Amino acid sequence: MKEIFSVDERLGIPVPIFTKEWSEYGEAEQQEILLLWENIRGSIPDRIKELEKLINIKQDQLSDESDFAISCQLNSEIANLASAIVDLWLWYRVNQGITEKKHT
Repeated sequence: MKEIFSVDERLGIPVPIFTKEWSEYGEAEQQEILLLWENIRGSIPDRIKELEKLINIKQDQLSDESDFAISCQLNSEIANLASAIVDLWLWYRVNQGITEKKHT
């Protein structure tokens, strides 16, 4: 199963990388993938909180920064962190539908 999930460094979590269609996996494989994903998915809100803390730190630094170049760099870092948060929420919500369908 480890070959199904690959750590996305930007997001800080493993994400699924499927090499074949979902229906091509056996039922036991599907269940194992879903179990692993639910464990990963459960960690997403905590990862988002970590990134929000980093954003707050960078915003505090930005409010005290008078050097334009450094301000631009901090703004860029904040934007990248915010983008990662958006992507994490997408992963959290999109895959929720998959697991809910599987349980019904």
